[in-house]
Amino acid sequence: MKIGTLRFDRLEFAGSLGDLGTLIPLSVGLILITGLNLTSVFLIVGLFYILIGIYYRLPIPVQPLKVVAAIAIAFPDKITPSIISATGFIFGGVLLFMAWTGIIDWLAKFFTKPVVRGIQLGLGLILLIKGVGFIQNPDLFIREGHGLFLLGGIPLNPALGIICVIVTLFLLSSERFPAALVIVAAGTAIGVSFGALKGVPFDLGPLPVKMVWPSVGDFYSALFLLVIPQIPLTLGNAIIGTTDAANSLFGNSEHTKMATHRGFATSMGLANIGVGFFGGMPLCHGAGGLAAHYRFGARTGGSNVMIGFVFVIIALVFGNIGINLLAAIPNCVLGVLLLFAGLELALLLRDVRERKDLFVTFMIAGISVATKNMGIAFIAGVLVERVIRAGRLNV
Repeated sequence: MKIGTLRFDRLEFAGSLGDLGTLIPLSVGLILITGLNLTSVFLIVGLFYILIGIYYRLPIPVQPLKVVAAIAIAFPDKITPSIISATGFIFGGVLLFMAWTGIIDWLAKFFTKPVVRGIQLGLGLILLIKGVGFIQNPDLFIREGHGLFLLGGIPLNPALGIICVIVTLFLLSSERFPAALVIVAAGTAIGVSFGALKGVPFDLGPLPVKMVWPSVGDFYSALFLLVIPQIPLTLGNAIIGTTDAANSLFGNSEHTKMATHRGFATSMGLANIGVGFFGGMPLCHGAGGLAAHYRFGARTGGSNVMIGFVFVIIALVFGNIGINLLAAIPNCVLGVLLLFAGLELALLLRDVRERKDLFVTFMIAGISVATKNMGIAFIAGVLVERVIRAGRLNV
């Protein structure tokens, strides 16, 4: 079915599942460890997906702020739900300020093609490594202590992971049986059959949602613990990297003209203000997520609308058991999605051909993988590129 330029079919739905490997582990971790409200988290994710799908008409991803999520999960004693809400307010305000003043376009001048490709390659390799890690994990499920199953003395998760990789390779270009749809559906069925929902009361309905009012101390903690460490990655990947990936994957069209630095900064800014009010999960876009949606078949914003409605239903209908439904997707399936998303993102490197540009690109990627810090990689890349262009370094 097609409505305007939005397509609603198996390929679009399969593509909409491509970024679950990033979204689910981080969102489940934040809900279980930091105590975020499941209904708030997935209702905002779903609505954001729907709105940007309709606005951009492209499969623009919705992802957690990765640095924020990682720090919050690692230090739950320091990062409370109210501090996470304060992060939404501050981050949303910073992004809107950058978009409306035009500062974001000035900052984009520092992100030349070699620098952007380096960030994309580094992130692609990180996703690939993380995907392999999910596949190698002996536990079948995300929730610890719920998923160690053996098959002839061999952990079930890695064995299923190898099968999922093979199935994905064979179905990667299939329109009849889209790869992501097949492995997510089959993986969830296997997860449920191995007891992912065992003992879970089947209570329908949303969890109560309350507005959050952070204190001054929450804003202070959010700024220094979460917002400042996140900004470099957001600029490089969520705004500039996503803009570049959209143009690389979809070419010059009516819709890619809307996929601009200011546009993405504005949409993320507005979404995070909403996160601040209702205690959700701070959100962004991402070049890796866009590559994931594209790799598994998404070509229009119809994929966003479909996955958005799935998350809205989880939030409003399965609020009490939604986390268990998502946690039923095996680690190996999430790993395969990350693996192929990383490969797709890394392949954007193919239009960098000059030796000096390749040097900068690979240097940034290497620093990104080694440090997991896009800010350090970006600064190093910009400095080295300037030295090379000034003729002071011969590579």
